[in-house]
Amino acid sequence: MTNDGVMSLGLCFDAPMQSWGIRSRGVIRDTMPEPTKSGVVGLIAAALGIDRSDDDALAELAQLRLAVRVDREGIMERDYHVTQNVPTTQGGGHRTVVSERYYLADALFLAVLEGDGQLLTKIAAAVQRPHWRLSFGRKAYVPARPLLTQGEGPVRRTAEEVLSEYGWLENSRQTRAWMMGEANRPGLRTVVECRLDEAGAEVRHDQPLSFAEGNRRFTSRTVRTSEVPLTDDMISAGEKLCS
Repeated sequence: MTNDGVMSLGLCFDAPMQSWGIRSRGVIRDTMPEPTKSGVVGLIAAALGIDRSDDDALAELAQLRLAVRVDREGIMERDYHVTQNVPTTQGGGHRTVVSERYYLADALFLAVLEGDGQLLTKIAAAVQRPHWRLSFGRKAYVPARPLLTQGEGPVRRTAEEVLSEYGWLENSRQTRAWMMGEANRPGLRTVVECRLDEAGAEVRHDQPLSFAEGNRRFTSRTVRTSEVPLTDDMISAGEKLCS
């Protein structure tokens, strides 16, 4: 993709626990290995103070293109939740329900939004002073550090350019020093929205249409999974971001 005046905004998603469900129904609550479009849009809507029943405002956010770079792969874990005194389907008694809830431990992502510069500027301001508390998939999964550092904002870059240039978000000095000495560094996995006819495109059913209570609706989008090399410049730039 060429840069024809397009703007992008990079956000840091860092937390001890994150959950990005895409098929969460009943007693099984799953998570994808990286942020979903519905999860990111929901987080931005909370920052802006958009009501969950405002489908028009949601549609404007959902038009933004999403690209994700995995700066640290999380470890998938599972919790058991027990709910007592749940009414039976016949209504004649109560039961205990055990649900399984999956989450990512110690994951770190660069989430890039591409689109209208004015909207991205509003988002950049909102995530620094959010209307409602921000969380990564569940209310208890709050950010470990700011989504933006002071002075950051939209840049005139495509999402792909940001993924390959933005400083590595890893804040462990030991890990950073070790990577600087590695001749054959692993690439960083990326998941980028793309056209349906692009090679390697895969369907994800996480494009939000409505978050209204009792009427949550989603449609499909397509993404391409690839990777970008972890360069010396990215490691050096990340040093400033994480200091």
